[in-house]
Amino acid sequence: MLEVGVFGATGYAGHELLVWLNNHPGVRVAFAASNSHARTQLKDLYPAGPDVVLSDPAEVSMDGIQAVFLAVPHTTSAPLVHAALQAGARVIDLSADFRLHDAGSFSQWYGQPHGAPELLAEAVYGLTETCRPALPAARLVANPGCYPTGALLPLYPLVVQGALAAGPVVIDAKSGVSGAGRTPQPSTHYVEVADNLTPYMVGNRHRHLPEMVQALFEWQAPSSSVVFVPQIIPAPRGILSNIYVQVKPGWDETRLRAAMAQVYSSEPFIEILGAGHVPSLAHALHTNRCVIGINLVGETAILTSAIDNLVKGAAGQAIQNFNLMFGFEESLGLV
Repeated sequence: MLEVGVFGATGYAGHELLVWLNNHPGVRVAFAASNSHARTQLKDLYPAGPDVVLSDPAEVSMDGIQAVFLAVPHTTSAPLVHAALQAGARVIDLSADFRLHDAGSFSQWYGQPHGAPELLAEAVYGLTETCRPALPAARLVANPGCYPTGALLPLYPLVVQGALAAGPVVIDAKSGVSGAGRTPQPSTHYVEVADNLTPYMVGNRHRHLPEMVQALFEWQAPSSSVVFVPQIIPAPRGILSNIYVQVKPGWDETRLRAAMAQVYSSEPFIEILGAGHVPSLAHALHTNRCVIGINLVGETAILTSAIDNLVKGAAGQAIQNFNLMFGFEESLGLV
């Protein structure tokens, strides 16, 4: 049984991690750390959560810890990564700090210099279905953002199978309120969200955009130009994405579906719906699944995906990566 630790245990993603890890037969959670709620019970914040006493991050020992999960705010994970690696632990970072390979790009999008630029080259971008061969040897995995997970998984098979024509990738994505994190903001108050639908960061200003551009470029897509419109919906969790792309002549809906099925035929957490069916949030909530639908209008493919932003978009994908890093069955603890 492996000893693991969780930093940032009281945010939505950190709590979700503890819920799933609590049911993982191959791990023991040695510590769950929180800056804001040290020395209290997790159940004081999440009544249905695991019975865990929260530690002060400054007081935890990483001696004997095999893996550390970081669910801390962006720009704060670098010192913890250094400490964990020095202690011999491997790291799955759910923050954005190691997702971008270029320190200059990170500084541009996150407003400060990167805290550990020397580690960027070795960090594996952990979109599991696309990086599986790199995980067994990885010391540091950068868990993707929730929006990029929902958008990139439907795109990947069509890129690698050569189905896409040149042209912008248009991503219209709607997220439950938990995607904004647990810290209260005026725009996420109940009165603002209920009975409403709000676009935000319109004009390609969202910090998840460079992840998508980076992945498409590295996959050698015919275009890595992305138009991204995120929106908040009055739901606690889940992301529904509609992705619009141009396909090459001769790629009808049947061929597109076959290409996607060929790439994802053995994937435990990808479901491709049949013709005439599209996913809803209900297809994916509280699971580690990404459910995908395909429709074609002329030469425009409409790819629809549903994920749970806290599971496949965060904690579940982190555990999926952890399982592959340590030689467990990929779905262990996730079904």
